[in-house]
Amino acid sequence: MYLLYLLGIRLYGAALWLASFFNPKAKSWIVGRRDFWSRLPETKGREVYWFHCASLGEFDQGLPLMNLLKAENPDLFLLVTFFSPSGYEHYHKRKHAADFVCYLPLDTRSNARRFLQHFQPAKVFFIKYEFWVNYIAAAQQSGASIYSVSALFREDHRFFKWYGGIFRKTLRRIDHFFVQNERSMQLLQQIGITQATLCGDTRFDRVIENKRNVQEDAVITAFLGGRKAFVLGSSWPEDEELLEKLVLENCSAMPVIIAPHDISEAHLKSIEKRFAPHLVRYSDWGQRTGHFSILLIDSIGKLANAYSYGQLAYVGGGFSGSLHNILEPAVFGLPVIFGPKHKRFPEGELFIEAGVGFSVATPEELADSWKYIRAHEAELKQKTAGLVAASTGATRKILDYLK
Repeated sequence: MYLLYLLGIRLYGAALWLASFFNPKAKSWIVGRRDFWSRLPETKGREVYWFHCASLGEFDQGLPLMNLLKAENPDLFLLVTFFSPSGYEHYHKRKHAADFVCYLPLDTRSNARRFLQHFQPAKVFFIKYEFWVNYIAAAQQSGASIYSVSALFREDHRFFKWYGGIFRKTLRRIDHFFVQNERSMQLLQQIGITQATLCGDTRFDRVIENKRNVQEDAVITAFLGGRKAFVLGSSWPEDEELLEKLVLENCSAMPVIIAPHDISEAHLKSIEKRFAPHLVRYSDWGQRTGHFSILLIDSIGKLANAYSYGQLAYVGGGFSGSLHNILEPAVFGLPVIFGPKHKRFPEGELFIEAGVGFSVATPEELADSWKYIRAHEAELKQKTAGLVAASTGATRKILDYLK
């Protein structure tokens, strides 16, 4: 099985190289790893803690712990690696304490050994997913302590399949798991892993931190004129199609802010066509005359602040199984609507059970949820903010364990 894994890794790397000739994301993945070894900093005499994040969402989960560790030990060398370009190309928009950030080379035995020999981390943190076989083995052999932060497991993961022996072995190399929910604890116990603590999701701590640091946005403030908005966060075309009728019928009474997941010009133009003539781009505000009830945010990094201007929110990705962060609007007390494919996101189930999350698949379900939320706004706002506040504390639990 290990030989098949190595073959699969090599084939994956080759496939990305071929895809890089016509796929921008694959090209970023390849180009970002060029001349990798010549760009590494020296860390001799420094205690190194290494955090690996698949993408930007995992980086957000790791940030509260990174920042606390650095605050308590300023001399610590904080190393962060990403697998995906969507993390590496946008992490700088977050307030962070990392000393060095880079891509993680392909998970080959030689890459893993060379990487660990160079940095010699004292502690290694894998955030949520991505348990790379060779890197974890090399980390264990180097003497580093290995932790899994905000870990989340489901029955359909390969660790619990008949063919998952090599992946179960990798999990057993980890010194401790800090898991998000009770089901993850049970699944680990079923394969003989008991070194785990139920902590919850560190993203709750992250959004509380974001709320404290929210800044006024002059464009949004001027657009709203003191009113609250319906915020469409990280929307995909499927979401925008579902929301079209509702938005057009209600935008005169409640202004709308759209912050799409994809800000390519083609996608932005499709949104403009769908919602014209009510819509103005964020970058065009102040340059066009007329009355506009829909603001299209056409740049990255403004959504978290935009939620602070909201009255309720729709979060995209729920039609593709890639639901975006529903905690970002919820921390401001916004009830959240999202698509039907949220199985992989326990916070979706938590919000639905608490009565502050609404999963919809049809225009009729969307309309019903909208009417219910509008009729119970004060109650839902209080319940939503309370749910987020009650779910914080995971970062402190992890830090107390490490101490």
